[in-house]
Amino acid sequence: MDRPMPRSARNLLPLFLFACLLALAGLGTLWYGLGKPVLLPDAASPTHKLQCASYTPFDKDQSPFDQPFRLRPARMDADLALLAERFQCIRTYSMTGLEAIPALARKHGLKVMLGAWVNANPIDSDKEVALLIAAANANPDVVSAVIVGNETLLRKEVTGERLAELIKRVKAQVTVPVTYADVWEFWLQHPQIAPAVDFLTIHLLPYWEDDPRSIDQALAHVAEVRQVFGARFAPKQIMIGETGWPSEGRQRETALPSRVNEARFIRGFVAMAEQNDWSYNLIEAFDQPWKRASEGAVGGYWGLYDADRQDKGILEGPVSNLALWPQWLAASALLLLAALLFAGRPVNARAALLLPLLAAIGAASLGLWGELMRTNARFAGEWLWAVLLAGLNLLVLAHALLALAQRQGWRERLFAWFEARAGWLLLAAGFAAAVSMLAMVFEPRYRSFPTASLLLPALVYLLRPVVARRAEVALLAFIIGAGVLPQLYREGLANQQAWAWAVVSILMVGALWRSLRTR
Repeated sequence: MDRPMPRSARNLLPLFLFACLLALAGLGTLWYGLGKPVLLPDAASPTHKLQCASYTPFDKDQSPFDQPFRLRPARMDADLALLAERFQCIRTYSMTGLEAIPALARKHGLKVMLGAWVNANPIDSDKEVALLIAAANANPDVVSAVIVGNETLLRKEVTGERLAELIKRVKAQVTVPVTYADVWEFWLQHPQIAPAVDFLTIHLLPYWEDDPRSIDQALAHVAEVRQVFGARFAPKQIMIGETGWPSEGRQRETALPSRVNEARFIRGFVAMAEQNDWSYNLIEAFDQPWKRASEGAVGGYWGLYDADRQDKGILEGPVSNLALWPQWLAASALLLLAALLFAGRPVNARAALLLPLLAAIGAASLGLWGELMRTNARFAGEWLWAVLLAGLNLLVLAHALLALAQRQGWRERLFAWFEARAGWLLLAAGFAAAVSMLAMVFEPRYRSFPTASLLLPALVYLLRPVVARRAEVALLAFIIGAGVLPQLYREGLANQQAWAWAVVSILMVGALWRSLRTR
C-alpha cells in the first residue's frame, strides 16, 4: 500500500508546482527568444536573380587538403542547378579538379568568373595559370572574367612584381577581362597591381576587419570603402569580389555572427549594390566545414545554404538564428522532468522553489553548450572536451538537487558519495575554467567562449561551498581571476560574449574563494 503524502509535503506542493511552471516558462522564453523567426525584406527570388556567388564544390566531409583529391561531378551538377535559381554567375578559386565547371555552368545557364590559385610554389601556380587560360579560351560564351590569384598578397606567398607578371601573361593570351582578388587594404599596399588588371576585385568583410564592424555599422563601412576605391582608381571598374557575414562562431569585438545578422547584411548589401549599380560577388554559396580547422568555427558558416545544401533563409523569407529551437526546448523540458524525478520531494519551502529553477538552469546550460558544440567543435579533442564538461555539469546538477531533496535509501547513499567527492568536482570545474581562461587570453581568435559549460558549477559551489585542496584551489582562483581583465581588454568592452564569460569567471573565482574559507 502506498504511504500517504505527509502534511508538510502537501503544503509545499503549490509552491513546487508554481516553481515548475516558472522553470518551464523560462526555458520556453529562452529557446523561443533564440529561435523566433525574423522578417526582413527579400533579396532574391526566382524572378529576381542576384549577380554572383563564390562556389567551392566540397561536401561537408571533404576538404581541398584531402589525399587523394577527388571531387564529385554529381554534386557539382546539383549545386549549379540550385544556384542557377537565384544567381546569374558563380566565382571559383582554383582550376584543379574544376575542369568540368564551364560545361556545367553552360548547362544551367550560368556565367563563371574562373579563378586560378596562385601560391608560393611557382610550378603549381604556372600549372593553374595554364589551365585558366585554356578554359577561358575554350569557353568564351560562359567565362565572363578570369581571376589570377586570391589573397595571395595577404598570405605573403608572392611579391607584387611576380603577381603582376602572371597577370600580364594571362592578359596576353585571353580575350576576357583579367583581374586579381584581395582584401581592399592590399590593393593600397601594392600599387603595381592595379595598372596590370582590367578591373579591381576587392574583398570587404566587416567581420574580419582589423577593426571589426558591428552589423549596424557594416554596410556603411562597405559603402565608404567602395566609394574611396571608385574615386581613387577611376576609370577602372571596381568589383566587390567577396562580401558577407558569418552565421555561426565567436563574437569579435562588436561583430556578432548569427543567421539573422547574415541575412540583415546580405539583404541590405544587395539593395545598396543594386541602387548604386555595383558589381558584386557574395561569399559564399554553401557552408564549408573544412574551413573551421584554420579559421575557427566561424570559417565554416559563411554560406547562403548550409553544408547539406539546405536553405538557411539568408536571401528571402523569415530567418531564424536557431531553427532547431523546438527540439532544444523539448530536450530541455525532458531533462527538467528527469531532474525533478531524480531529486524527489523537496526538503523545505526554499528547496521547493529552488529545485525546479536549478534544474531549469542545468537543462538550459547543457542545451546551450550542446548547441554551441554542434556548430563549433572542430576536432575529436574538442568533442571530447565538450563531452567531459557536459558530464561534469550532470554530476554537479545531481549533487545540487540531492542537497535540496528529502533523502532516504539510495538518495541518501548517493548524496553521501557526492559529498565525499564534491571537492574534486569543484577542482575539475576550476581546472576547466582556468584552462579556458588561459586560452581566451593567449590564443582567443579561433576559440568559442565556454560560458554555458561552467555557469552551473560556478553557481552551485558559490551558493553551497565545499572543501577542496587549498593549494590547488588558490592557484586556480588566481589564474581565472587574473585573466578576467586581460581577456576583456583583448575582446573589447563592447563584446557581450566576453562580458558573459567574465561574469561566469568571477562567479567561479567566488566559488573557489568560498572553498578556501570553508571548514
